[in-house]
Amino acid sequence: MTILLFGVTKDIIGTPQLSIPTSTFTGKESPKTVGDLRSFLQNAYPELKKLSSLAIAVNNNYAEDTKPINSFDEIALIPPVSGG
Repeated sequence: MTILLFGVTKDIIGTPQLSIPTSTFTGKESPKTVGDLRSFLQNAYPELKKLSSLAIAVNNNYAEDTKPINSFDEIALIPPVSGG
């Protein structure tokens, strides 16, 4: 599963792209929904929990936590945006 990272999420994780091999989930099911993925990432990278918001896009569309995902989807973490 490949996840594209932008802004502060890239700073927190330390790379613009994160690949999570399905073998990471040995003994556990891999994330089946956006919410599962959010929980996994926040446990792996606790600094993500401190963000005021964190949108997740699946195949170029913002996705609700109930949206099913699979390893072939293009997933992106969209941090809060500031500016004026």
